[in-house]
Amino acid sequence: MPENKGYLTSDRSTAGDERYTPVYAVVPLLEFAPPSSKAVIWCPFDKEWSAFVQVFRNAGYKVECSHIDNGQDFFTYEPERWDVMISNPPFSKKDDVLRRAYELEKPFALLLPANSIQGKTRFDIFKNDVQMLCFDSRIGFMDPEHTDSPVEGVSFGSAYFCRNFLPSKLELRKLDKKIS
Repeated sequence: MPENKGYLTSDRSTAGDERYTPVYAVVPLLEFAPPSSKAVIWCPFDKEWSAFVQVFRNAGYKVECSHIDNGQDFFTYEPERWDVMISNPPFSKKDDVLRRAYELEKPFALLLPANSIQGKTRFDIFKNDVQMLCFDSRIGFMDPEHTDSPVEGVSFGSAYFCRNFLPSKLELRKLDKKIS
């Protein structure tokens, strides 16, 4: 039987949580985001250089970014004004992140492993209201050691878990990995 080397060699500790989303995985969100003249996007796990911040600013959006490294802990910080939350949170904290995102009662799109749909805690979180944006291929992520281009061949699929962001419960799109 073939081995899943990606799974066997992946870092499943919180130290492995620092992953950066490539531009090609952010661009599909523009189709669903509210008009740029009306919406402030909050990227709560992002620094100024993040693909989320750059893509939305380049599309004309006002973007509020925050990061724990800047003293802005997602669990205690919230900008004065924002309309939609969009980001790639630390996967190891997905239950707490999702719980808080729902408590804030605003639209969001959070990039997580696709298998995050399962689990007793997430069942209770999702049972009334979850939307998913899924892709035809896996997203390669950058990490602190590989910041110039995504590392492809990751061991898991990813999807955006959303609330009041998509027109339906499930949206499927093709990723154009040539976008950078």
